[in-house]
Amino acid sequence: MKHDALSLEEALAAAGGDDADLRAELRAAFLESLGRHGLALASAATVTEWRNAAWRLKGCAASFGATDLMAAADSAACSRVGDADALAAVGRATEALAA
Repeated sequence: MKHDALSLEEALAAAGGDDADLRAELRAAFLESLGRHGLALASAATVTEWRNAAWRLKGCAASFGATDLMAAADSAACSRVGDADALAAVGRATEALAA
């Protein structure tokens, strides 16, 4: 997952250029968005809610090149609602990006 962290930093550098404050703001917004999508996934009660949350999470990850999180979210979308292994994989991938 170190590769994803590097991809995130590269994406932030491409978007924020030399402006460290802007890069920090973009990173914070990205991580906040991941948190919201992760909570939506964890609280999904129906197949539709579960898949939509997983797909939103995957799309957010894709916007910053976070391929491990994209894969975890994609796998979650194909899993049953509330799948503990899928939630754990998403959590690990998200935590790796936040580190």
